[in-house]
Amino acid sequence: MMNFANLFHNEPNPRQFRAGEMVIRAGEHDRHMYVLLEGEAEVLVGDEVVEVEKPGSVFGEMGMIGTREARASVRAKTDIVVAMVDERRFMFLVQQHPTFALELMRLMADRLENMNGRIGRPEAGIV
Repeated sequence: MMNFANLFHNEPNPRQFRAGEMVIRAGEHDRHMYVLLEGEAEVLVGDEVVEVEKPGSVFGEMGMIGTREARASVRAKTDIVVAMVDERRFMFLVQQHPTFALELMRLMADRLENMNGRIGRPEAGIV
């Protein structure tokens, strides 16, 4: 899997969030994708942590390609530093780095498979 942070090693305007601060809130529409450069972030569905993101990972990618509000929230588990990617920058990345789009699709497919695997499991709380 691609370490997306490698594309942003010279990020001119990184954004910082403190531990516990919400980066994305479920139900809101955020037109950014975030690349985690430092720290750890938690992906939450309801109150349940479903994934912990580490440096080099991305989140919020669905906001770049969809028109719906976020289905999950993302909270800084530790103090974090992210690169914020807007639509213009996203299109540039897709055009200039063809493997970027492919790796992003693989990531999305893996996340979908992971969430589908949770459905129907009593411990997941979804029946």
